[in-house]
Amino acid sequence: MGYFLNIVTKFTIKKTVNVKREILFDLLSDFENYQKLFPQHFPSIRVRSMRNNVAIVEEHLNLDDKELVIMAKHVSQKPVLHEIFVIGGDAKGTHIKQQFIEHTSGTKLIVDVDFKLKGKMKIAGLFGKNNLEQDYDDIIDDFIKIAEN
Repeated sequence: MGYFLNIVTKFTIKKTVNVKREILFDLLSDFENYQKLFPQHFPSIRVRSMRNNVAIVEEHLNLDDKELVIMAKHVSQKPVLHEIFVIGGDAKGTHIKQQFIEHTSGTKLIVDVDFKLKGKMKIAGLFGKNNLEQDYDDIIDDFIKIAEN
């Protein structure tokens, strides 16, 4: 049964957003305000270190009806790329890549997600309760609603 424990949850979210690329990039890469803007998704955010375009952030993230505690490394290349590498905690090894591409009607956002499930999330995945893709899509939609208003 050991082979069931290697749950791979990879997916891509593509959205066209009716705002300038810089506006969308600034919002999605503004991890310092995630808790204030989206307390339903990020009940706690604590920046541990920042240097140039790299930050280490302790995050509590609500996904699939569970609260994950993670240590994330945010790397930004304004205004085209924001990457999140989970370096510790419940989803260690997860990688999220957000690309911002200028488009005639605003910005094309491409989010590649590679979740590595650990602990509580792995057990949820084993029992078929894995709604990670839909939950993450909902989080992105909440960012877009703020960006477009």
